[in-house]
Amino acid sequence: MTELRNVEADASRFRARVLVVGAVVLLAFCLLVARLVFLQVVRHEDLAEQAESNRTAIVPIVPHRGLIEDRNGVVLANNYSAYTLEITPSKVGVLEDTINALAEVVDITPRDRRRFKRLMEESRSFESLPLRTRLSDAEVARFAAQNYRFPGVEVKARLFRNYPFGEVASHAIGYIGRINETEKARIQDSDDEANYRGTDYIGKLGIEQSFEQQLHGITGVEQMETSAGGRAVRRLQSFPATPGNTVTLTLDIKLQRMIEDLFGDRRGALVAIDPRNGEVLALVSKPTFDPNLFVEGIDFENWAALNESLDKPLLNRAIRGTYPPGSTYKPFMGLAALETGKRTPGYITQDNGSWTFGGHTFRSHGDHGLGPVDMFRSIVLSSNVYYYQLANDMGVDAIHDFMAPLGFGQITGIDLGGELRGVLPSQAWKRSAYKRPEHRRWYAGETISLGIGQGYNTFTMLQLAHATATLANGGVAYRPHLGMFTTDVMTREHHPVALEEPQNLGFKKANVDVIKRAMVGVTQGGTGTRVFAGARYVSGGKTGTAQAVTIGQKDKYNSKKLEEHQRDHALYIAFAPADEPRIAVAVVVENAGWGAGVAAPIARRVFDYWLNGEYPSEEDLAAVRKGLATAPIGKPRRVEDIPLTAP
Repeated sequence: MTELRNVEADASRFRARVLVVGAVVLLAFCLLVARLVFLQVVRHEDLAEQAESNRTAIVPIVPHRGLIEDRNGVVLANNYSAYTLEITPSKVGVLEDTINALAEVVDITPRDRRRFKRLMEESRSFESLPLRTRLSDAEVARFAAQNYRFPGVEVKARLFRNYPFGEVASHAIGYIGRINETEKARIQDSDDEANYRGTDYIGKLGIEQSFEQQLHGITGVEQMETSAGGRAVRRLQSFPATPGNTVTLTLDIKLQRMIEDLFGDRRGALVAIDPRNGEVLALVSKPTFDPNLFVEGIDFENWAALNESLDKPLLNRAIRGTYPPGSTYKPFMGLAALETGKRTPGYITQDNGSWTFGGHTFRSHGDHGLGPVDMFRSIVLSSNVYYYQLANDMGVDAIHDFMAPLGFGQITGIDLGGELRGVLPSQAWKRSAYKRPEHRRWYAGETISLGIGQGYNTFTMLQLAHATATLANGGVAYRPHLGMFTTDVMTREHHPVALEEPQNLGFKKANVDVIKRAMVGVTQGGTGTRVFAGARYVSGGKTGTAQAVTIGQKDKYNSKKLEEHQRDHALYIAFAPADEPRIAVAVVVENAGWGAGVAAPIARRVFDYWLNGEYPSEEDLAAVRKGLATAPIGKPRRVEDIPLTAP
C-alpha cells in the first residue's frame, strides 16, 4: 500500500514537472512568436533600412560652384579640376614620418608643409586635408603604385576655384576658403546642413560670400552597394548635383583694371556709381591682393606678407576705409544751408582768409582770403570761411539730421559684407562715444571744422560716391549694389537681383540746381579747370584735401617736413554729364596732397572711358601714376581695342 502511494506521488510530481516544463516551453515559444512578430511587423521598416544601410552607402555629390561674371559677360571666377594628395591625420601613425615618406614619391615643398600645418590648426584630425594640389599624371601614377604603404593617404580629384584676373577687383569679388569650425557650427544650426555635406569650401569675402547661397548649388547623392569590407560594388541610384547659378555683376572689369592701373603703387579707393539705378561700375581699393592665394589654403609667408604690410592690402578701403571728406563736403553743406533756409544763393560772406570764434582763429586762404563770396563762389573757389560761419549757424545736430539721409555715417546696404559706418557726429553720438563726463560734452568750437569736412567727420568712399550720385540724381537715392542678376544654369533664365525702391529725399529742384551749377563751375573755371580742359562733355566736381594728422592752427602745412603717411589725402567727387548724369565718382589717394593735382585726373579718365569710350595712352597712364597729369596727353585708344587678357 505504501509502495502504491509512493508511485502515485512520483507520478503526480512527474505530471507537475511536465506541466511546468510544458508551460515554460509554451511561454518560450510565445515569446519567440512575439519577438518574431515584433521584428517582422513592428520593426520591419526600421530593420530593413538598417540592413540596407549595411549593404549600401550614401555618397554626397558636391555641386560645381557657379561662375561670377562682369556686366559684359567676362568671367571673373571659375573652376578647374585637379588631383590632390590628401591626408586624414587620425588614420596615420607618425604624421611627420608619413609626410617625409611621401616626399620620396611626390614633390612636397616647404610651402606645402607650412600650408598643411596651418590647415591642421583650423580643422579636425578626422578630416581629409590636402598636402599637395595640382598633381601631375606622373605623380598620381607613382603614388598609386605605392598606395599600400600609406594608410590614411589618398589621391582625390577636386574642383578648385580660379580667379583669372588675379588681383583685379579682388576686394569686390572676394575669395573662397576651407570651412572653419565657426562656419561649420553655423551651417549645422541652419537649414543648409544637408546641402553642405561633402562641401569643404565656402565664400569668405566679397561677392563670393554675399552670394554664397546662389553660387553653391544643390548637393546631389549617389547610393552605392558596398561589400563586407566597405568597398563600392555598384551604383544603385544617383541624384545628380545642381550646379550653382552664375552671378552677373554691375562691374565693368576693364574699367576696374584701368583705374587700378592709374593708381599704380599708391594707396586709395574709388567708387563709381550710375546715379540712375545705383549700379556700382567700379569699386577700387589699392593696394590689392591675389585671391588665388587663399583657394588652396594660404601659407604662413604669404599670410604674413599680406597681414603685416603697412599698406594693408587686405583692407577694403572702398567700404572699410574711413576718411575726412575735406572740401568735398562743401556742396552738401551748401545744399543743407539752402534746404534749411540758413542761406540763400546770393547771401554774401566776407572771406578775409580767416575767421575767429571763441578766441580761436580758423584759417582759410592765406593772409588775403577770397573777398566777398556767395554760394556759387564758395564752392568754386572752396572758401573755408564761408563754411566755418555756416556750420556755426546751423549747429552740429542740424548738420547731422540733414546729412544722415544722404548716407553719411550710415550703412548704405551694398551687397558686400563688412561695410563700416564711419562717423557723422552729433551731440548724442559724442555722449555715447566717450565715457568721461568732461569728454562727452559738445563744444561750440567743435562744430566749426565740420563745415569744411574735418573734425570728427569720417566717411567711406562708398558713402561719398552714394551721396554724390544722389545729388546728381536730384535727391533720388538708389541703394548701391554690385549684383545685377543671377542665371539658372539649368534653365538659362535670368533672375534680377531684388532691389529696394528708390528714396526721394524731397530736395527742391532749384536748390539742387544751384549746387550742381557751382560744381560745374569747379571744372569750368575753378580748381578742376586744367584737368577737364578739352573734355567732350560737361561735368560737375569738387576737389578736397583732408588732413591725415592734425596741424595746429598757428602752424603751416609743409609736406616736405612730414613723413609720407602723415601727408594730406587727396579727394575728388564728380558726376557727368552735367545735364543728365550717368556716372558719379568719389576718389581718394592717400597721403598724396592736393585733390585737383592727384585725385581729379583719375576721375577724368574714368569719365572719358565711360562716356567717350576712350582708354588712356601709355604715356598718359604713366603720368597719372606719378601724379604729374592734368588733361590727358598722347592719343587716347578706343576701349574696344584694348585686349582684356588675364595676367
